[in-house]
Amino acid sequence: MSTAPSSSSSGIKRKPSVIITIGMAGAGKSTFVQRINSYLHSLDPPSPPYILNLDPAVTQVPYEANIDIRDTVNYQEVMKQYNLGPNGGILTALNLFTTKFDQVLGIVEKRADTVDHIILDTPGQIEIFTWSASGAIITDAIASSLPTVVAYIVDTPRSSAPATFMSNMLYACSIMYKTKLPFILVFNKTDVQPHDFALEWMQDFEAFQSALASHSGSHDSEGEPTYMNSLMNSMSLVLDEFYKHLKAVGVSSMTGDGVKEFFDAVEESREVYEKEYLPELERSRAAREKTLQDVKDDSMSRLMKDLAVDRAKNPDAALHDRWASDEEDDDDDAEINIIDRSEEPWPGQYIDMTRARRQDGEQINWPRPS
Repeated sequence: MSTAPSSSSSGIKRKPSVIITIGMAGAGKSTFVQRINSYLHSLDPPSPPYILNLDPAVTQVPYEANIDIRDTVNYQEVMKQYNLGPNGGILTALNLFTTKFDQVLGIVEKRADTVDHIILDTPGQIEIFTWSASGAIITDAIASSLPTVVAYIVDTPRSSAPATFMSNMLYACSIMYKTKLPFILVFNKTDVQPHDFALEWMQDFEAFQSALASHSGSHDSEGEPTYMNSLMNSMSLVLDEFYKHLKAVGVSSMTGDGVKEFFDAVEESREVYEKEYLPELERSRAAREKTLQDVKDDSMSRLMKDLAVDRAKNPDAALHDRWASDEEDDDDDAEINIIDRSEEPWPGQYIDMTRARRQDGEQINWPRPS
């Protein structure tokens, strides 16, 4: 039984749901992607997702990505050419990949009729995707075309400490308000630590205060609450409204518990996207297009006035204002180099994870910094 019907009552194939997985390093994003990938394959009939790996530095992933950033950008070469460290190399590689994301979007839209879910696995360094221009471009581009949901993966055992829990909630809150997309809080690794305590803290402010008061280091030597204790108490009050509008599910990427509940939350979030996000997106797009058109009309009006003045002063010069027919626009854009692995023989093909990601015939020369 499928969690997502592939067509509506009118028989028209609906657009696939996009799931953007975001989370702290070590939260289990890639393992979570593999688990939901396995779940969708196990449905009757199977509903294989379309997976994009956006982490250029990962050595191997537990799933077969349909589009892999490592096939387009060589992370090690980027570090060498631009003299960057690990995080700078990941950020630059993602920026370079984003320059080709129109091709990625074109491939994804062509596959939209054959899949029900599209999954994006983001880099482990959360700030590289959430606070970079490339991450915003990728999120906005795909959310403007397809129903999109953000899944924020939380390491449940590590969040059992009130301070770590509050840090995760603040980060989740900031990402939700930055993307303005339907948001699902996924408490991962529930086979190690059940997430009941987290749900209780989110629903009962006094329960969180009690846990905070009993935690070591919450009081100073004189028995007074520490600054951190007071800050977290205040922040928990601020986030109380945030919790009311947040979907939270517990998932074990190891055992598969809670995956069905996660896809139920995805379906609910899809409805939120269609009712709230999509109309706002269309209004913003219309306003932006009107602003651009007004600027274009104003520029054209001023240009025509300048040309009229110039021709009045120099009538003979207008005879030489011609576009040379033999001039051609320079096209610095390289050939299409985004690889759709779903067109390769599969399943059963052998993939050597140690092979070089860039092929010799691709002739890709990224610009060097000035």
